[in-house]
Amino acid sequence: SGITSADYQNNNEFLFKIENNFPNPFNPSTVIKYTVKKRTNVLLKVFNLSGEEIVTLVNEEKPEGEYSISFDGKNLPTGVYIAQIIAGDFKKSIKMLLLK
Repeated sequence: SGITSADYQNNNEFLFKIENNFPNPFNPSTVIKYTVKKRTNVLLKVFNLSGEEIVTLVNEEKPEGEYSISFDGKNLPTGVYIAQIIAGDFKKSIKMLLLK
């Protein structure tokens, strides 16, 4: 019978999404967009490549919707940073390049 789109409705990748930041590379700030398709707690953090947490951008319950948040790297050195979102069981990371 095959797989239909209805079979994927419980898949968290369809309930939550994080987009690549824009611009990327950036100097000194960039915007991260994410989508929440059901009310849940959202945690969005930025880390350096050593795994050290740089900042928590979001840590709160969010209703369904599309969101964007700015990340300012003016006090950080040039390098690759990781933005990680956790929403329910959904967890995804994106790479961001800060060039000065």
